[in-house]
Amino acid sequence: MSVRELVVLGTASQVPTRHRNHNGYLLRWDGEGILFDPGEGTQRQMLRAGVAAHDLNRICVTHFHGDHSLGLAGVIQRINLDKVPHQITAHYPRSGRRFFDRLRYATAYRETVVLTEAPVDTDGPLDRTPGYTLEARRLSHPVEAYGYRLVEPDGRRMLPDRLAAHGIKGPDIGRIQREGVLDGVPLEEVSEVRRGQRFAFVMDTRLCDGVYALAEGCDMLVIESTFLDEDEALAVDFGHLTAGQAARVARDAGVRHLVLTHFSQRYADPEEFERQARAAGYEGELTVARDLQRVALPKRR
Repeated sequence: MSVRELVVLGTASQVPTRHRNHNGYLLRWDGEGILFDPGEGTQRQMLRAGVAAHDLNRICVTHFHGDHSLGLAGVIQRINLDKVPHQITAHYPRSGRRFFDRLRYATAYRETVVLTEAPVDTDGPLDRTPGYTLEARRLSHPVEAYGYRLVEPDGRRMLPDRLAAHGIKGPDIGRIQREGVLDGVPLEEVSEVRRGQRFAFVMDTRLCDGVYALAEGCDMLVIESTFLDEDEALAVDFGHLTAGQAARVARDAGVRHLVLTHFSQRYADPEEFERQARAAGYEGELTVARDLQRVALPKRR
């Protein structure tokens, strides 16, 4: 059975706290696992969350600040220690290649796994699989940063009343799906477009065109909300978003499920992030992320 869910490994900004680990997010997308921004301690958080190295197929790093990348060394060495039998692809800003190399070879170990590097240096598609297209968009942060977006191809939903009207049933339903026409009846006559799901991951950034492009029409948007709205000036100075800004992006982009994360240690009450997001007018499903939380993607429309 296919599973699409976000496994939250860490939610802290800049430094870990007693209750929040450095960043780390695993997206389970059917049979694949995509690890985003493995900060320090990610390997241990994976263990606590029941995530194995064998679950990983892709690593996506938004930028090379430590809270988003220091866990790479441990994760990569664990992948090799466990002799993961399939190829793993790593995406990261090309300008940070020297940091990736340092983390990949931070200490001595035996390489047993094919780790393919696919650096990012432009907006647009990065890879296409049968299940999704992976895209990137440049963000606005003091160092080069990219956000990521998965777009599932549109499919078709069969309509029982129209199938019955044309006398199509049993094995013939599969046949018309495969061949596109059956006894002169086109597939379009007995089905409708089923919109593919969309997921976006947006970390450290000011408001910019890339944020809106990534969020547009998403079923789930995972987005940083480092600051509360009263500290918007700090957010702009340091290249971050507030809870209200993130929520307005989600509202305007038609996001179905908003996941706020990457919280500054200065705030003691996580519920204030939800209050400010609602005050900004976001009415969809909302999660203020907690470490080791699992969040299911919304069901298809």
